[in-house]
Amino acid sequence: MRRLALIALAASFASACAHSNDGYILPPDYRPIATEPSAKARLYADCIAQAVETGAYGRAHDADTEMVLFTCTGAPARTFYEALGSWMQQDPWSAQIGGGRKLRSTMPVQRDLFGVDWCSTDDADDYLCVISLNAGPFLRP
Repeated sequence: MRRLALIALAASFASACAHSNDGYILPPDYRPIATEPSAKARLYADCIAQAVETGAYGRAHDADTEMVLFTCTGAPARTFYEALGSWMQQDPWSAQIGGGRKLRSTMPVQRDLFGVDWCSTDDADDYLCVISLNAGPFLRP
């Protein structure tokens, strides 16, 4: 009888442990996120650096998203555009957008370019890239 009671007690503990996390939310983890070197990340950094240097950045928003858009041109934009072309042989997200411009993006364009990183060029080799940084509500005026 005593052995049966111990088994029942152990089973109830096992059951309680199996369900003890129901509804429990882990606290946030504030440790910095690890990074690694990346040639593609460098494309972003070079474009953003030029945009900061030339003052080519600004706020964009919709109903619930605040973004900083960084616009680069020239060599950083051309390098980014060409890298997208090499990568896009697998995922062709390019489009003719009018005015003789061809656009390449880092993800498919759903409705519009809001939140999409993209580059474009024309027949005159005028390169332009726009990088979107999701800034959150801090950016609101």
